[in-house]
Amino acid sequence: QVQLVESGGGLVQPGDSLRLSCAASGTNFSPYAMAWYRQAPGKQRDLVASITAGGNTNYIDSVKGRFIISRDNAKKTAYLQMNSLKPDDTAVYYCNTINRRWSWGQGTQVTVSS
Repeated sequence: QVQLVESGGGLVQPGDSLRLSCAASGTNFSPYAMAWYRQAPGKQRDLVASITAGGNTNYIDSVKGRFIISRDNAKKTAYLQMNSLKPDDTAVYYCNTINRRWSWGQGTQVTVSS
């Protein structure tokens, strides 16, 4: 069974940075396009950034230039470097394949507040 474990969240001030990690186990990792999603209270879970098996990346407009998605296939881990954080980035962050193939992990809470 595939397990996803997200980590790296926390409480930060506007303008700060965080690096999220998502470790996958129980599956091949390298063939899949991966994505980070986020869910704010009362809102749906939305895709934030994605990375193909070949390393091509895409971002929603609100995080372009601030977030960087990457992957380490040997470690079966995806990363999300988040810079210049804003209060609107506050959410629980999850990872999964781009088509939400696997069961969701517990997510990691990111809170941006002064």
